[in-house]
Amino acid sequence: MDSDPPTAYRRILLKLSGEALAGSNGYGIDPEAITSICLQIKEISELGVEIALVLGGGNIFRGFAASRSGMNRTDADYMGMLATVINAMAMKDRLLNIDLDVRVMSAVTIDAFTEKYVIRKAKHHLDKKRLVILAGGTGNPFFSTDTAAALRASEIGADVLLKATKVDGVYSKDPMENDDAKFYSELSYMDVVKQDLKVMDLTSITMCKENKIPVFVFNMNVAGNLKKAVMGEKVGTIIS
Repeated sequence: MDSDPPTAYRRILLKLSGEALAGSNGYGIDPEAITSICLQIKEISELGVEIALVLGGGNIFRGFAASRSGMNRTDADYMGMLATVINAMAMKDRLLNIDLDVRVMSAVTIDAFTEKYVIRKAKHHLDKKRLVILAGGTGNPFFSTDTAAALRASEIGADVLLKATKVDGVYSKDPMENDDAKFYSELSYMDVVKQDLKVMDLTSITMCKENKIPVFVFNMNVAGNLKKAVMGEKVGTIIS
């Protein structure tokens, strides 16, 4: 029988924005940025943590922004889903190159190079210590990739949803633009809703609350923070 990993969480859902893959370019896919992320992921994989990954697609295409410019919302959202698949393929390539066993599963059926997302099969891969990249959002328009992350975390029985950002955690307002922004080390789900904190959308926060999945918001750009997060160290904001 497998022993528990020496970490605070056995199974995690890591949510990465598309922008994280763009690095300093702000768009597209930056090989150096992906390599840095993948090396941090390998570090926690070697601790025995079971890892599912949900990626945004904003570095390639933003469906919501396109719809506000006049594009049909449904078509725009489907294009955004395809952007997440492109990011998933890029991540898979780099993870395979550093000797991790990876599967890409998509809510949007693309048989040529992804597996169809099935909850039971995703859990099987995780049980076998395979890293699973869950692409294609929820497979439905009008839902964000944050909502997809909350949904998948609930379905696979994740112990925590780790939301990687470019700031140290949750603030009362944007710390990049406001020097008086207050940092929160701990919040309740209702605090996020009542204060309208821009962490995740209302649907995703509500889903995490209903399924009792804590959300850990931390700065992925600081080397070692991902490992510290799975070890339970206070390197960000915990929402529970």
